[in-house]
Amino acid sequence: MKFSICVMASIDDIDVFTEAEALGYEAVWATDSQMLFSDCYAVLALAAKATTRIRLGTGTSITGTRIPPVHVAAAATLNRIAPGRIHIGIGTGNTAMRTMGQRPMRIAEYDEYLRVLAGLLRGETVDYAYNGNAKPVAMLMHDDTGYMNLAPKIPLYVSGFGPRAMGLAGEHGDGLVFAIPPRGVAVAEAMAHVRQGAARAGREIGSNFRNCALTNIALLEPGEAVDSDRIKRQIGPNVMASVYYFYDEVRERGVEVPEFLKPIWRRYCALVETTAPELRHLRTHEFHYTYLHPGEAELIDADLIRATCLVGEPDAVIDQIRQLEAEGLQEIMFATGVPEKRDVIRAFAREVIDRYG
Repeated sequence: MKFSICVMASIDDIDVFTEAEALGYEAVWATDSQMLFSDCYAVLALAAKATTRIRLGTGTSITGTRIPPVHVAAAATLNRIAPGRIHIGIGTGNTAMRTMGQRPMRIAEYDEYLRVLAGLLRGETVDYAYNGNAKPVAMLMHDDTGYMNLAPKIPLYVSGFGPRAMGLAGEHGDGLVFAIPPRGVAVAEAMAHVRQGAARAGREIGSNFRNCALTNIALLEPGEAVDSDRIKRQIGPNVMASVYYFYDEVRERGVEVPEFLKPIWRRYCALVETTAPELRHLRTHEFHYTYLHPGEAELIDADLIRATCLVGEPDAVIDQIRQLEAEGLQEIMFATGVPEKRDVIRAFAREVIDRYG
């Protein structure tokens, strides 16, 4: 099992990358959310200069805010600074798009976007329609001609939280980023969708294809309650990120409120609806993974934490991760953006990574 973290991209937190490297993490993934955080590629460039071993990448880059050649140029520039240590994670951008009052990219557009992105990362010439004008495009000045490197190959991790998106990872990607239970699906189910997508494209999923689960981890101290004030401070914003996501899904698509949210749903909606309707998109994702709005801490109880996180004292968390590895999971990534993030990262390294075997 590989252990990684996802950080909220901050130009002031480059020390988090160097510490993660020293603590034995496999990778640091940096968020791409232009209305909230520092630019992910600027942050990763500084991190690439400051580190020597750890893998660095976007977690995840957003399709709706940058065209494929721009993502490839940014990643290939990083790959010149830190050859072989760069990856792209790519997604439709729930938070990045929602903070602008826009919806994430639809699946058919995502498919076409990934086709172009993957081809350019392989150094191919691909047909690309820009503003309705389709032309062959290719990355021109790379590797021996300077400026940016496409070699070593930059792996493309496709973010997929539903069956169709997971299938696109099989069609176009070198890896899959997805959610495991309690919020997501079992590893075998996710990889079955990947293989179905690969089959449609005439590809085979071999040992080079990687899967990575984005999850929340509530690491308890001995005898600590699941909903202690400390846990709420450290994991509360992660828990609420799931609530924000479903608020949009229920309101816009009419999906049923998930069972685990029904006990708090009316109270959460009442909090949101103190904001004018035309401004609610600014409020719902404002503190993504970083802080809680007033009134949100009171919504978080042990049941909600268990429904959105891997929970337990170190031995219990290690057992859960070992089971996930037995099911085929290769990399586990947890997100942290709270002020105590360095404490979170250190505790997980000390209590889980150093003891895992």
